[in-house]
Amino acid sequence: MLKRINFLLLPFTMMVSAQTTEVSSPTDSLGSQAYHLPDASVRLYKKPKFFDFITKAPGNFINTNKNLIAKDHAYYVGGAVIGTVLLLPVDQKLIDNSRELAQQWGMSVDNNYSTVAKVFKLPKDVGSALYLMGNGSTLVLLGIGFGTYGLIKNDYRAQATASGLMESLILAGVFSQTLKRITGRESPFIAIENGNPGGDWNPFPSFSAFATQTPHYDAMPSGHLTTFMAGLTVIADNYPEVKWIKPVGYTLATALCFQMMQSQVHWASDYPLALVLGYFIGKTISKSRYTTILKESAGVRYKVEFTASRAMNYNMAGIKVSF
Repeated sequence: MLKRINFLLLPFTMMVSAQTTEVSSPTDSLGSQAYHLPDASVRLYKKPKFFDFITKAPGNFINTNKNLIAKDHAYYVGGAVIGTVLLLPVDQKLIDNSRELAQQWGMSVDNNYSTVAKVFKLPKDVGSALYLMGNGSTLVLLGIGFGTYGLIKNDYRAQATASGLMESLILAGVFSQTLKRITGRESPFIAIENGNPGGDWNPFPSFSAFATQTPHYDAMPSGHLTTFMAGLTVIADNYPEVKWIKPVGYTLATALCFQMMQSQVHWASDYPLALVLGYFIGKTISKSRYTTILKESAGVRYKVEFTASRAMNYNMAGIKVSF
């Protein structure tokens, strides 16, 4: 089964990497490769270093925070806050309704897995497979796929994507875990057991309490959705010309959200902040690995030249337009 998962993810990686509008140019004197995109922009990727996913993480952590509070990004965070507030009163109803719908579809409330080498989880049903998409092991396997392709093809963009995926896993964990320990919200299945509709809140639980009774405190925000969104954004931002990445990715994100609700792991209001965090984490990471060096107007390009000549005792001037 583990080999099957690898074989599924590697073709996905190769399919994404192969759909480049123009093959990367040979490595230039600065050690970079250029990629020409459909919007007439040109990106330069330097050859990634093996430990970039670690060495770049502190700087990108700071830059992600800056991007979150930037004036022109206020509507993202503001929208997440408003969305959270609007969803809070209906959280329990949405959990109940999602469980009823899942029962009609024959989906189990439990996420069931077998384990390989005590590291990789293998899903036993569709719902568990959806939940696994937000697990860090999925990003690791995707990173291995992009990294393998990048090394075989000497493709710096694929290598940068692999490095970015690894870094997104780190930063998604840092951001989500920090906020979980601040908010201290009960997971739905614990809240249902304790008779707390919508979940109880116990901000700033002790380290020992969080470690020994994690589901009592770690619902807000969803770490799975933060991780998934960060990884998706890294891939989509590095391959903007592959148009199906975002619609497919967002559809899978919706399925992941439903699965986490019907399996009583997360409330709907745990999602808005996770989406915004994942987006900015992924965007910051991907942009730290390339430089846009040219932006031309899309469409018809032309060149205007002025000409002058003399014929039959007449001075003549003209304009030459080249398309």
